[in-house]
Amino acid sequence: MAQAQPDRKLLKRLLHQVGRAIGEFALIEDGDRILVGVSGGKDSFTLLYLLQRLRERAPVRFDLVACNLDQGHPGFPAGRLEQYLRAQGCEVRMLREDTYSVVKRLTPEGATACAVCSRLRRGILYNAAAEMGCTKIALGHHRDDLIESLLLSMLFAGKMRSMPPKLRSDDGRNTVIRPLCFSSEAEVAAFATSAAFPIIPCDLCGSQENLQRKRVKRLLSDLERDHPGVRASLFASMGNVLPAHLLDARLYPRDEPSGPDPWIDGDDCADAVPLPALVRI
Repeated sequence: MAQAQPDRKLLKRLLHQVGRAIGEFALIEDGDRILVGVSGGKDSFTLLYLLQRLRERAPVRFDLVACNLDQGHPGFPAGRLEQYLRAQGCEVRMLREDTYSVVKRLTPEGATACAVCSRLRRGILYNAAAEMGCTKIALGHHRDDLIESLLLSMLFAGKMRSMPPKLRSDDGRNTVIRPLCFSSEAEVAAFATSAAFPIIPCDLCGSQENLQRKRVKRLLSDLERDHPGVRASLFASMGNVLPAHLLDARLYPRDEPSGPDPWIDGDDCADAVPLPALVRI
C-alpha cells in the first residue's frame, strides 16, 4: 500500500515542533525502544509518521513498535490497519482485548465511557510495553488536548493540571511521552489529510455528543472567533506559571516578593489602561 506524499511545509513544521518537544523535555534517549500507540486516528498516524522520519536523521538510535489495541468495537478493521502499518516498514504489534463489552457494562446509561475506556486501555498498553521491553510509550496527544485538559481539570475537578509531555507511571514501570505537545490539532488534521492516512473513527466515545471535552472545545472555538490567539495564550500559560499568585499554600513564597498584582496593574486584561505615574496604591 503506497503512502501518499504529505504537505512538505507542514511536515517540516511538525518535525520542528516534535524535535523541540524531544529536546526540551528529553523525551527520547539513545537506545530507547518506543511503543507508539496507534489507534487509527489522525493524531496517532501523524505521530508514527513523524517519529519514523526523525529516526532516519536523529543523532541517537531508537526503535519504534507500532502498537494497536483492538478493543472489540463492532466492525473494527484490525486486519486492514495491520496491513497498512506493516507496509510502512515498522515493527507492528496487534493486541486484542474485548474492553468494549466491559465499558458498556460498567458505564451507566447516559454517562460517558471515556474514563472506564481509557483506564482499561492504559493498563493493557502498560503491560504490553513492559512485556516487549519498551522503555517509552508515545501517545498522539497534541497542543489542543493539553489546553482542553487544563480547562477540564480546572472547571470540573478543581485542580490546575494537564497532560504532561513526559510522565512516569506510579509503579515506575513505564514512561509516557507526548511528542506532539507543541503541535495544534488543525496542523495535525491538515497533515493527516495530505498524507491520506486511512482514518478509523471511534464509534464508542466519538459518537457521544454530551462529553465535557466537546463542550470545552466549543467554548474555546467560540472564544477564538472573537479573540484570536486564545488557545495560544492558554497554552503559553502552562509554561509561565506564577505560584505566588495562586492559592496553593505549599508553593507560596511567604518571605519573597510576589511581583505586581494583576488586578491592580491590569496585567490580566489586554485592554487595560496603565495607571498614571502619579497614582499610588
